[in-house]
Amino acid sequence: VQLQASGGGLVQAGGSLRLSCAASRRIVSNNGMGWFRQAPGKEREFVAGIAWDGGSPHYSDSVKGRFTISRQKAASLVYLQMDSLKPEDTAVYYCAAARSAYASSEASAYTRWGQGTLVTVSS
Repeated sequence: VQLQASGGGLVQAGGSLRLSCAASRRIVSNNGMGWFRQAPGKEREFVAGIAWDGGSPHYSDSVKGRFTISRQKAASLVYLQMDSLKPEDTAVYYCAAARSAYASSEASAYTRWGQGTLVTVSS
């Protein structure tokens, strides 16, 4: 199973972007999905997660209220709507499929990772 993340780019602070993650096969329809990010010189961190059925969305404190995760189950697509972007949101964003039906904030709970898409927020 391959995950393909897209939608990154350069945006000014206060702007919005929507990231998409497409799975090569529908096997991920029964798995929780998550978004992580890694800024230069920093460790990868959890951003948002969502359960197999689109329920139980949860977020890191740093993005809560600004980012929204959703999924289109039938098409094996997961989205991350990012609003009110800040320069500190600059990072490579990765989508990942969890081992279980529910998402976790722990990277070790994910077995499949996309290649990442770069988001750059200018001040």
